[in-house]
Amino acid sequence: MPTSHPIQCGTAAVIVAAGRGERAGQAEGPKQYRPIGGLPVIRRTIDAFLAHPGIGTIVVAIHRDDEALLDAALPARDPRLRIVFGGATRQASTRLALEALAQDAPGSVLIHDGVRPFVDAALVDRVLAGLVTDPGVLPALPVSDTLKRGADGHVEDTVPRAGLFAAQTPQGFRFAPILDAHRRAAAEGREDFTDDSAIAEWAGIAVRLVDGSPDNVKLTYAREIAMADDKLSRTAPSFPDVRTGNGYDVHSFEPGDHVTLCGVAIPHEARLNGHSDADVGLHALTDALLATCGAGDIGVHFPPSDPQWKGAASRLFVEHAAGIVRGRGGRIANADVTLICEAPKVGPHRPAMVAAMAAMLGIAPDRISVKATTNEKLGFVGRREGIAAIATATVVFPGDLPA
Repeated sequence: MPTSHPIQCGTAAVIVAAGRGERAGQAEGPKQYRPIGGLPVIRRTIDAFLAHPGIGTIVVAIHRDDEALLDAALPARDPRLRIVFGGATRQASTRLALEALAQDAPGSVLIHDGVRPFVDAALVDRVLAGLVTDPGVLPALPVSDTLKRGADGHVEDTVPRAGLFAAQTPQGFRFAPILDAHRRAAAEGREDFTDDSAIAEWAGIAVRLVDGSPDNVKLTYAREIAMADDKLSRTAPSFPDVRTGNGYDVHSFEPGDHVTLCGVAIPHEARLNGHSDADVGLHALTDALLATCGAGDIGVHFPPSDPQWKGAASRLFVEHAAGIVRGRGGRIANADVTLICEAPKVGPHRPAMVAAMAAMLGIAPDRISVKATTNEKLGFVGRREGIAAIATATVVFPGDLPA
């Protein structure tokens, strides 16, 4: 299975999605690939973590038979994703995903159920904040229902609910202790743990409780999937929240033999000067996407002072911005880029540019436009000192337009 080189960060995420979901029925396939609101459950879950700035590498554990389903769910594979095949149990799948991180071990890791697609940034923030002081963090909600213990179909007694909590994910841990705990459990044949917090307790790792989220439900049964789909697919309001973002970028020429524009390398008598590959079209598009949800600009997410972005492919920036948009519920409707240059000629490369951008954004090619114009030999563009680009992105977000 092809994997991508991750962008390093202090905290990684493991998304466990190798189950078969028998309780949700098998007629429609594994529940993590079923659509809710037009997107597969697993895609919504992954996008939520891709959109969080505190998460670096993300390892997704899937069933060996589900590779094609994942490819269909993620038409544009973010380079931070690693895919591993899971084991016979959730516990085994988690351990295999942790092992995939061991060579370039992060400082900490969040472990999340693939069928909890409504995890939000505030919940992730609470777990990360807890890891500053504690080696384990469990998001949980106080039990509100009255609990009964039964036998032979009859109530035996009422269980006091004081001090009882319903566990959620993502559960956060310092990486080395939780990996060691999983390895020890496997070596001792312990496969009876229902979550990673239970393994941590068994291994003597202190686990702090933080507030969970009522919206962070686990989709276990078919009716829950149907309710989630209904929640996300209700009739659009009279005034849908359609947002448009603009971006502008410019780079000067320096000695070289090609330029990269909208993801396509084009032979030329010079190259564009920049810390990354200086793809002026994709830089403008990144800013346009970020503008639709008030997420800052490209320099906030990829500062030119950071050496890890030296020579980086600018598609990484676009895919990151698209992940932020989707993590906030946005659907990318259109992307339009205008390149302003005297040379090289863009027309012969337009189909390749459109195809490259469609793959980055995960949208159809007919929703993408690439245009080019000269500056009529005026200004720095007219003097062939550089290339400029203007980009516009249109994104539809859930909810009604504020009054």
